[in-house]
Amino acid sequence: MKPDEIKKLDAYFKRMFNANMAVKARPRKDDSAEVYLGDEFLGVVFKDDEDGDLSYNFSMAILDGDL
Repeated sequence: MKPDEIKKLDAYFKRMFNANMAVKARPRKDDSAEVYLGDEFLGVVFKDDEDGDLSYNFSMAILDGDL
């Protein structure tokens, strides 16, 4: 993802969920970014630009041991 997209997503996650959330670029990947809460990795947000409709999909795995 481009830096301006990451900046917009970072502001969105902070505003909607928690001011301590951060969206960071992924090394060697340009179609997605990582989402953190403080130092804790939460998941990945993917860019979906099919058919000219731009959207972003957030994917978060929840391990049974964390419940």
